[in-house]
Amino acid sequence: MQQISKINSTYKRPKVFTWHIHGTYLYYLSQGNYDLYIPTRDDKAEGYYGKGETFPFGPNVHEVPAEEVKNLDLDCIIFQSKNNYLKDQYDILSAEQRELPRIYLEHDPPREVPTDTKHVVDDPDVLLVHVTHFNCLMWDNNSTPTHVIDHGVVDPGVSYTGEIERGIVVINNIQKRGRRLGLDVFLELKKHVPLDLVGMGAEELGLGEVKYQQLPEFISKYRFFFNPIRYTSLGLSICEAMTIGVPVVGLATTELVTVIQNGVSGYVHTDIYYLAERMKELLQNKELAVQLGREGQKIAKQRFNIQRFATDWDETIQKVIAARAAQKSPVIIKSVA
Repeated sequence: MQQISKINSTYKRPKVFTWHIHGTYLYYLSQGNYDLYIPTRDDKAEGYYGKGETFPFGPNVHEVPAEEVKNLDLDCIIFQSKNNYLKDQYDILSAEQRELPRIYLEHDPPREVPTDTKHVVDDPDVLLVHVTHFNCLMWDNNSTPTHVIDHGVVDPGVSYTGEIERGIVVINNIQKRGRRLGLDVFLELKKHVPLDLVGMGAEELGLGEVKYQQLPEFISKYRFFFNPIRYTSLGLSICEAMTIGVPVVGLATTELVTVIQNGVSGYVHTDIYYLAERMKELLQNKELAVQLGREGQKIAKQRFNIQRFATDWDETIQKVIAARAAQKSPVIIKSVA
């Protein structure tokens, strides 16, 4: 594996271009000390949705009609999907913009084969940023230098109350996404433990969608947060729940095992019936739920605080820009056992 090295530089507020791929992540990304430019199209195709109305973006996020992007004076490009990298950049960026410092932000672990899938980027002049160490470990990153930036979430200022004696699951379109997102796990455990589901497309199996700005207060009333997902990146909704103080129960897979200390700040296991018993304990013992949630909150406020996240992104963007300006690679090679 390869990791970003440190380069000292005088700060200059960068102009960064990216696409709107994951709205929640884009909102948290916008907390950094830079300006973000995102393209729009009338058809609102993937990546061209603009700000939308879900997130309270600040004045540093600028919408630009796709046909005008090539006229922007930019400092850095952030790709967030295979389509961005293989197609979109050639459709809307100028030749000069395509030579700017470039970052590929990879949100997911490899889908096809967990251990042997080569990443779409194979370029020593692009920095591949992963959102978890698990993702970085599992991808074959080719010759591309890598860096990991842990999630960061805004503290909503909501406190856990836990008076609803049920568990809450937050997943968008779980029916369409199937086993990978744990549809079968959710349906099976719902037979044993009272669980509510919220998210886009959740009307048939759950309560439907809860808007982003109402979600923290909504989940704070539930006794615990359950994550049935088998294989994906660490969900931002988990980080958000922990920040509030909601105890988390989930599958002991991917990055979650580095976040939850079993029996101390929540429960993780690969035996779903073990998890069912722990959920029942939380329903019967609110004091235990409060204790676990409080420990999880300490972890979240240290590991996932938005100031750390914004600083990491500020520094990463600056280093990539400075390295290109100095005409040298932003990486050093480190061997990993």
